[in-house]
Amino acid sequence: MSKFYPSIDGQFQEFIEDQKLFFTATAPVNGRVNVSPKGMDTFRVIGPNVVAYLDLTGSGNETAAHIGDNGRLTIMFCSFGRQPMIMRLFTIARVVQRDDPEWSGLIDRFPDLPGTRQIIVGDVAQVQTACGFGVPEYEFKRVRPTLQQWSETKGEEGMQEYWADNNLQSIDGLPTHLRV
Repeated sequence: MSKFYPSIDGQFQEFIEDQKLFFTATAPVNGRVNVSPKGMDTFRVIGPNVVAYLDLTGSGNETAAHIGDNGRLTIMFCSFGRQPMIMRLFTIARVVQRDDPEWSGLIDRFPDLPGTRQIIVGDVAQVQTACGFGVPEYEFKRVRPTLQQWSETKGEEGMQEYWADNNLQSIDGLPTHLRV
């Protein structure tokens, strides 16, 4: 039931843009697998084989640590609407930070969200689709305001302190390479 494709075509891009939620999965060579839900209009298709998402501040920074370890990132979208489908993007990723030359060409593609930490860019090696028949149907209610409110309350200086205290290494002790 699953099929593989070499890139993101127009139909796949439309499917991606319709989703309110996506998941990222990474794993270091040695250590724990990390799966994270993401949302808030933070994902962009840059080209047929390049995607990016705005990485907002979280309790940890596992994805960046794992990407620094081996570059592997799988991104999964699944339809919770009437038409079922699962799509996985198998990528080799990199982390773009504010002082990287790539930052200015990417940041304008995203909404201005408090707590923006970095941008994750994935070079898509393969796209996989699957039926998604077992995924339940749900209706989107709203974006939770909690993360934005928390980030706004912290402010820029407070966010820098939070990153220094909580986002510089993974739970397995790998460096995240976040520059604060």
